[in-house]
Amino acid sequence: MSGFILGIDIGGTGSRVALASFEATAEPAPPCTLTGPGVSIGAEGSNAPQQIRRLVSAAREAWPESFESIRGVGIGATGIASLSTDVGEFARSVATETKAETAVAIDAVAAHLGALSGRGGAVTVLGTGAIAIAHPGPDAHGVLPPMWTRTDGWGHLFGDRGGGAWIGRHALEAALKCHDDVDLSGTALLEAARERFGEPTTWPATFYTRSDRAGQLAAFAVDVAGLAREGDPVSTALLAEAGREAARSAIAAGSQGADAHSLIALTGGLRQAGETLVEAFRAEVLRLNAEAVVVDPAGDPLDGALTLARLVAEERVRPQPGVLWT
Repeated sequence: MSGFILGIDIGGTGSRVALASFEATAEPAPPCTLTGPGVSIGAEGSNAPQQIRRLVSAAREAWPESFESIRGVGIGATGIASLSTDVGEFARSVATETKAETAVAIDAVAAHLGALSGRGGAVTVLGTGAIAIAHPGPDAHGVLPPMWTRTDGWGHLFGDRGGGAWIGRHALEAALKCHDDVDLSGTALLEAARERFGEPTTWPATFYTRSDRAGQLAAFAVDVAGLAREGDPVSTALLAEAGREAARSAIAAGSQGADAHSLIALTGGLRQAGETLVEAFRAEVLRLNAEAVVVDPAGDPLDGALTLARLVAEERVRPQPGVLWT
């Protein structure tokens, strides 16, 4: 089948849409991509559906001739399950708009498909938030059955253990302990936080009144990673604990599905925080399951969204309430 596929990746701090050829070749051409803003969360929930529609419109405008030949659309979006309503109906509306088979999934599904190239296993995604997801892989017919299992992804107030907002929040707690003369080990973090956010007395108003506070907290994780590279012990310890939290979530997600824990990967933007986090993840996985195979991610969530688009175009993916809709 000729034509094109459209992949959309919506995260907490940014979004991307990619157009790629539907035809699988030994050396496929790199996809054409566009970028946009990330998800924000307010009193009415997530604006992911609006962001997705904007990206679809941008793709139509950027690639008008190719857009008419789209065979499948794959969408991975942060917060789409718990903070948006009637996702199945939304998926059908996108399918009507694009005249293509459409699958909408939580962001972790796209990350899993990108990291493991459609193979079975467990993946922890560390970005602004954190979630782990596992799947045993395609069945004998090459179809992905509704067997996704997840751990965490509860948002920055209740969970997202090891994610960017989690790191930022714990780093600011350490900074405030230093400010309050409770624990002076967070001196470097306090200085970095002052440079980014101003005086500590302004932080409550800065964060508590914002709809994008998770993204603001995650932005501070960049400073934490920089301090860790400079040898700050508190920052280094925070990154190591984030890696261990990510490993615990991956093992827990994998243990819920048959043979889903054989391959385990860490993916997401926070992987770039440094080897301290990555090595702590690997060590904790192997401590918890000596038979696990820890692999580097083969691709990112946008690659996974394109894989999802190809699968739905070929009718090789099945919906699962709360995780994936077609």
